[in-house]
Amino acid sequence: MSNLLEGRLALILGIANKWSLAYSIAQAFSREGATLALTYLGERQRAAIEDLARELNVAAVLPCDVTRDEELAALTESLRGLGRPLGAVVHSLAFANREDLTRPFLETGRTGFLLAQDVSAYSLVAVARATAALMTEGGSLTTLTYLGSTRLVPNYNVMGVAKAALEACTRYLAGELGPRGIRVNAISAGPIKTASARAIKDFSSILDCVESRAPLRRNTDPAEVADTAVFLASDLGRGITANILFVDAGMHVMGF
Repeated sequence: MSNLLEGRLALILGIANKWSLAYSIAQAFSREGATLALTYLGERQRAAIEDLARELNVAAVLPCDVTRDEELAALTESLRGLGRPLGAVVHSLAFANREDLTRPFLETGRTGFLLAQDVSAYSLVAVARATAALMTEGGSLTTLTYLGSTRLVPNYNVMGVAKAALEACTRYLAGELGPRGIRVNAISAGPIKTASARAIKDFSSILDCVESRAPLRRNTDPAEVADTAVFLASDLGRGITANILFVDAGMHVMGF
């Protein structure tokens, strides 16, 4: 590829460490010429994100807890202070209590259910509201989802329900932001070894299943997801919105 995102400012939310899908996307965006703004959650994470940022084309590393409206408002002002239009946003955020990913879905408590919805689904709406006004020349908002939104994946539980809500949010936001030239899409990535994935009980068995049954007979490479995010953020994806793009070695088509 050759500078598909040259001259664009991109906000990436959700990097936790170098194994995060969001970090792979940040690497790909930087490779394609984008200038990045990265967020971190709390002071304990700040140093780690700043360290990763040294290897990328980063203009700002900013605090953002998406469950706090005041931090989203501060994020808007910090991005505005960079003095250039925002061209792309990547939302790679999800969270559920570990116990809600290990016990039966029937036992999900009200607090855990609402927490998963807040961080994993509503945050896309909140981020869109915080950034849409900065995308004065149009742009792309991309989130990450998973097949568990529409299929029963053992132990995915409350996160599957949250991802279903996230995908619905994607469609409604695409409808409202389209007239502004802002495209909203989701990438449904295959299971990948990340820190958050390790919270899912028996996650290794999901990887084994995909490797043995997916049409490509292998698991998804993070770089494949990152390149798809580049495509969606670039002019190559200019006609695509309200879509769920599967990057899962074809696993989503399998019946048995």
